[in-house]
This record gives sequence, structure tokens and C-alpha cells, in this order.
Amino acid sequence: MKNVVLLGSTGSIGTSTAKVAGDLPNDIRLVGLAAGGNAELLAKQARQFRPELVSIGSPEKVAKLRPQLDGIRVASGEEGLIELATLPSADIVLIAIVGTTGLQPALAAIRAGKDIAVASKEILVMAGEIVMAEARKHGVRVLPVDSEHSAIFQCLEGRSPGSVRRLILTASGGPFRETPAGQFAGITVEQALKHPSWVMGRKITIDSATMFNKGLEMIEARWLFDIPMPQVDVVVHPQSVVHSMVEFVDGSILSQLSTPDMCLPIQYALTCPGRAVSGRVQTDLAAIGRLDFEAPDLAKFPALGQAR
Repeated sequence: MKNVVLLGSTGSIGTSTAKVAGDLPNDIRLVGLAAGGNAELLAKQARQFRPELVSIGSPEKVAKLRPQLDGIRVASGEEGLIELATLPSADIVLIAIVGTTGLQPALAAIRAGKDIAVASKEILVMAGEIVMAEARKHGVRVLPVDSEHSAIFQCLEGRSPGSVRRLILTASGGPFRETPAGQFAGITVEQALKHPSWVMGRKITIDSATMFNKGLEMIEARWLFDIPMPQVDVVVHPQSVVHSMVEFVDGSILSQLSTPDMCLPIQYALTCPGRAVSGRVQTDLAAIGRLDFEAPDLAKFPALGQAR
């Protein structure tokens, strides 16, 4: 049984994590939940999972929450996030807060001896060197939640960075993979929010449409796996079934495949190195039929070059 604190419980990753916890009540216990402003959903989650502590971003919403959550402590703001991140009963803290707000709770969790699972890529993009150094110092793990980094993590298990020739992050190419660059100026927000493979939050969906998100993932991979940036590559894979690959110095390539569903990398982050039985994700390779790969268009998507 893993005792899990979930920061960002009402967002896309947070609600998927709640599904995983609901699927695996004998493997995962949510002992703490934090949300930004969605007090209604936070209260519903708290009634379902009965955590020790919840926190809401807006202090003025505490008074509304407390009467609904008998026996559950309610905190707020950054202080609430830090209290959750250092909760004595927690084994692991999953950080799914959009933006930079998750950095201080991540460092607090590490310094309290907690493993962290990182869905907020901004943490490693802006402070990867610091976060990984602190994790080594305190003897805790930094586990990936992104599907690409989860795939690489699984391919690298038990292998040293010196055995790696390249990390190969896959990208769907987004909704504008085949759109001529000359038409980019007329693209609408609604078009950019129609991702061909994944259901995600609005910000990451927009960043995926420009492939800016993939550039951030390159930086994240560089720090998470201690691999120099020249050894981090991207290949476009429209089916989003191969989640990423590792090429080793002998020329072998390992990959992790599945139907695209964020519940799978979330589950692995919270249960590894074990594999919990779950029927949520099913993959029929014969039905998929083909797997295509192509080089990204760096002129159309300059963020990939800028990430280096």
C-alpha cells in the first residue's frame, strides 16, 4: 500500500490519478489532496477517499469546505501545499500543479524524505539541476508521470546512463502536423485545442499544438535521466502508441507501447517497481495496424531547436 499526497487533484492529471486510486484501493491510499480553486470537486474527492488533510488555493473557500468534510483537516494557500508535501504518513507526493507553484512543495517533500512523482514539467525545466541534486542528497526518487518520460524510465531500469546513445521522445505532431506553415497565422484557439491523441488540460494542449511542450519535455528528460541534451532527440509518431524509446550504445532500441491513456504512467509512478493488475488500459496492436515515424519539421515548430 502506497500512501499518496496528490497536489492538483482537480485538474486533468489529478482526476486521472483519482481514477487510478479508485481502481486500486488495496495498492493506493490518497492521504492528502490539494486543489487550486475547484472547491466543489475537491470536496467530492475528499468524501470519496477520506484523506487526512486537504488544501484549497483560496483561503476564503476554507469556511465553505470545512462543514462538508467532517473529520478531515482543511488548509489553504502555499502553507497548505507545504504541509501536505511533508505529511508524515505520505510515502510519495504526486505534483500535478500547472506552472511553477509546485516547485517549493516538491523541494519540501524531497527534504522530508518523500519520493515525488512529477507531472508538472515546469519543476524540472526551471530547476532540474537543483531538484535532482536534492533528491540524491536525501536518497529519494523523482518519478516521471509524463507518458514519454515514464516510457524512458521503464526502458532504462537497471541500466546506467553510460549505456545510452540516445533518448528518443515521441511526439504525435499535434493537430497541425500536416498544416502548411503559411496557414499558421489563421489558426484558432478552438483548432489548437483539438489534440489528435490525448485528452489533457488546456495549457498543455495548446503547448502540444506548437510542439513547445515537446521542447520542455526534452529539457525535463535531460535532467531526469542525467543525459546531455545532444543525446535527446524527438521523432514524430502520429499514432501515439510508442510512448518513447531508448537507443543503447550497441544499437539496440527499447520502447514502451500502449494505447494512449494517462492512467497507465500515473499508475506505474505510484506502484513501481511492481505492476498492479488493472483492466483500464487495453492495447490491440492488430487493430492499430501500423506505426509511423517521421522527423519533426523544425522550421514549422522552432521550439524543438530552441530547447537545445
